[in-house]
Parts: sequence; structure tokens; C-alpha cells
Amino acid sequence: MPQIFTTLDDDAPTALRPVLQPLPTMTQAGTRLLDAASTLFYDRGVRAVGVDLIADTAGTTKKTLYDRFGSKDALIALYLLQRAHRWREHLLARLTEAGHGQGARGEAPVLVVFDVLETWMGTQRRGCAFVNAYAELGEGEHPALPIIRAEKAWMRALFDTFTGDSALGAHLHLIYEGTLVVLTAGANPRAAEEARQAVRVVMVAAARS
Repeated sequence: MPQIFTTLDDDAPTALRPVLQPLPTMTQAGTRLLDAASTLFYDRGVRAVGVDLIADTAGTTKKTLYDRFGSKDALIALYLLQRAHRWREHLLARLTEAGHGQGARGEAPVLVVFDVLETWMGTQRRGCAFVNAYAELGEGEHPALPIIRAEKAWMRALFDTFTGDSALGAHLHLIYEGTLVVLTAGANPRAAEEARQAVRVVMVAAARS
């Protein structure tokens, strides 16, 4: 039976492993730097924000930033890894509260994902942090790229798990990704509701086929 992977162990699929890495233990200065970088990277973009601004915002020095993280690229990767952890923990907690923990199947948990997405985004009108970062970083060897791809793969795997059907899971994942774009870049406040309607149509059609 498909399962929802949340930890990095021997059973974790290769495609998901980068985003299942545990977060490192942080010093107070490291936490301030990561918090400052996370806000700045999301609001302004990962390329536009320099290490001087991050250090100043965090109330530390540039030397402290390099001592804690080694490079700006490593900090970008950690920003995205932390965001993936927070989203995953938030989503799974809401699913559990709604009675859809490990082993849940069917339309109900899928619809909860879209409910949670809508509330999670709230006033975050910059859209998906992972898509935004990829748009700036592009192809290459940047350490954030495996995390970006693994986060998308984790969401796809979640829909596969809820449906038990990889083709249907792929369809639902495309609706999910499109919802992020329409809700933010498309400035459509009804995007999540329209997505839930699309999910119902797709799942009814799949059940009939």
C-alpha cells in the first residue's frame, strides 16, 4: 500500500530524499540569519538579496553568515528545505485533524489539501517559493535544485497515495500546481474553490472509467 514519506530512511524513494533531509541544529545567530533570509528571499527573490542585507537584517555579521552556512547558495537551499518541512508538517497536521492520516484514500483528503493550500497562502502573493527560486536559478548544479524537484515530487506522491492511481495523481498534481499560479499571479481569489470543483469532476470521471 502506498505511504506518505516524512522521514529520510532506507525506504524513502530516491526522488523524495533531498526534501526529507532533517534540518540542522541552529544557533541563535543561525536561526536569525535563516529567518531573515527566508523573508527576504521570498519577498525579493534569491538573486536580488545579498549577504550584507541578510546579515544586517539578522543583526549579525557577514562573517557569521559564512561561518554558519558556508555560502549564500547553501543558505538558499536551507531556506527551501525549511519551507518544505514547514509546509509538509502543517499540511499533514491539518489532514490528521480532519481525520485523514496515514492510510487515507479518496476524494476527501484531496479536497482538504486544497483547503489547506488556500489558507496557507493567505496574503502570500508571491506564489510558490520553489517555482520562484527555480525561475531564478534555472538548470545547473545549484544545491537548491534537488530540493525544489523533490518538493514537487513529494506533492505528486501525496496525490498518488490518496488515489492509488498514478495517472489520476498526476492529473490532481497539475490542478494543484495550477491553483498556486491562478491564486497568486492570476489574482483569482476563487482559484481554490474552482480547483476543488475540478477535483470532484476529475475523480468522478476516474471512478466511472
